[in-house]
Amino acid sequence: MPRLVPAVVRAADILELFLGAETALSAAEITARLGLPRSTTHELLTTLVARRYLDRLSGEETTYRLGPKLLELGSRYQERLEFAAEADAVARSVAARCGETVHVAVLDGLDVVYISKIDSTHSVRLISEVGRRLPAHCTAVGKALLAGLPTEELAERLHGQRLTALTGRSITSRAALLSELDRVRADGVAHERGESNPDAGCVAAPVPDARGRWVAAMSISIPTSRHSEAAWRDWERLVREGAAELSARLGGRS
Repeated sequence: MPRLVPAVVRAADILELFLGAETALSAAEITARLGLPRSTTHELLTTLVARRYLDRLSGEETTYRLGPKLLELGSRYQERLEFAAEADAVARSVAARCGETVHVAVLDGLDVVYISKIDSTHSVRLISEVGRRLPAHCTAVGKALLAGLPTEELAERLHGQRLTALTGRSITSRAALLSELDRVRADGVAHERGESNPDAGCVAAPVPDARGRWVAAMSISIPTSRHSEAAWRDWERLVREGAAELSARLGGRS
């Protein structure tokens, strides 16, 4: 088991005391409940107040209560829960219209992480799961998200990185990737045919937030046995519509 950092554990213990009924606690109460040395409690409280995880209240006895930083963190966590719920709802609607597997993913470094997946209704379907991570340059959702990065940020993420191949069709050249991303920006839709799975392809569209940043992407994934040019055009339309709906639900703009 990885070693835990004692100071971080003790700081977390202090914060978790406020999960009880008390809204404010004194340093003496915190010291007694956790069995900490007084000097350690003082140092931890001073640090937590400085970082706004706790507020110090003056009165007959100095007490502490939860600070605004925790509200900010809780709000961000709630946003993530709401985003996942909205992503599932829209992905389910798109999947019902096309009968294929629909994903929603976000970018983490040079990888994509899938946060939503609705399965195809066909007996032959793709095997994937929420939480799965893949190289962004090998996927349609990843290309859409990389294309949305500012030029300097994209260059920084790619600097010194090797583009590994998942199949014989994967992009491994930085120049080829940049050319592909230019096309994605121009078209507003990304494609991948056999680049992450030799037996499947995907079409994806970006999900803009309120400031127009491409913060997520939605894709339709299809086994190669069901590929046709007419079907690709339908999937492009559906994924654009789905991404726009998800963006609108999140207060963004398409």
